[in-house]
Amino acid sequence: MKFDKKSLKFLETYLNTPSPTGYERNGQKVWMDYLKPYVDEIRVDNYGTCYGIVNPKAEFKVVIEAHADEISWYVNYITDEGLIYVIRNGGSDQMIAPSKVVHIHGEKGIVKGVFGWPAIHTRGVSSNEPVPKLENIFIDLGASTKKEVESLGVYVGCMITYPDEFFELNEKYFVCRALDNRMGGFMIAQVAKLLKERKKDLPFGLYIVNSVQEEVGLYGADMIADTIKPDVAIITDVTHDTTTPMIEKKKEGDQKCGDGPVIFYAPSVHHTLRELIVERAKTKKIPFQRAAASRATGTDTDAFAHSNGGVPSALISLPLRYMHTTVEMVSKDDVGHVIELIFETLLELSPEMKLKYH
Repeated sequence: MKFDKKSLKFLETYLNTPSPTGYERNGQKVWMDYLKPYVDEIRVDNYGTCYGIVNPKAEFKVVIEAHADEISWYVNYITDEGLIYVIRNGGSDQMIAPSKVVHIHGEKGIVKGVFGWPAIHTRGVSSNEPVPKLENIFIDLGASTKKEVESLGVYVGCMITYPDEFFELNEKYFVCRALDNRMGGFMIAQVAKLLKERKKDLPFGLYIVNSVQEEVGLYGADMIADTIKPDVAIITDVTHDTTTPMIEKKKEGDQKCGDGPVIFYAPSVHHTLRELIVERAKTKKIPFQRAAASRATGTDTDAFAHSNGGVPSALISLPLRYMHTTVEMVSKDDVGHVIELIFETLLELSPEMKLKYH
């Protein structure tokens, strides 16, 4: 699938707009502005989960969902010397922090800083070298005192994000921070666009949902599932490309960027719905991979599946390299194939289908 200039511009703007957990507002506005022409209604819940609806009066409700938030840091402690120590907001990786530029979202606007780290010349023999840990990584704003930091509008509780921006690599990959999972937001918006442009009428209400707070506990999905009360939910998120160095396939499975969407097997994934997705992939010759998750998928699939007495749910994941870093990578072909697979699955769904346990 090729993406038009408008779609790519939306993707770039959306990814470059900070959307940390609990502060997703700006990214959600970009997403809603793009989605608006392709849906009948747009709604926002009390915590910022946004969703567009096609056929809002229909009784049978189908959700396609991604999550909107990106990992970040909080200012946790400011020393008398003006250095900042942090705590996580989501699964932020302390190993990549040293020497990274950061944006602190202060009361007076964005303040630039850097995660400092002692020079290699000062760290002693390799066996005693310090390792980045939550308690020893720190941010330097170029300030000399706590008072000077606060004069910049930076206080405990301010949000910290990385400024790394979107680009294409070797004409095959999209690269950016926070492809987990705003690439999912892009893909479900593209499904809505395809339905509109190809004039496909669905026999049910379609809810295109971009949930908040997934990175800290699936909370946005949990709330919106209770609000919408869907009959079916198809979730898209990312999963690991396990072909890069230092990943154990016996533990993490065998998935690869460029080999297609990953269809998951897990207790929360409904058998009949999953088999429908597999059948559509085979029929439409969409390449796909399979993966298994023990106990929980760790995605919003679990929240939807376990809501409202049990909602038939499935997970279609996008293979991704270097998760929770600032250089997350996904295959452009895989992005297109996930969009096609969700689109084709929706065309096969109907309220008459019996998604019973088997």
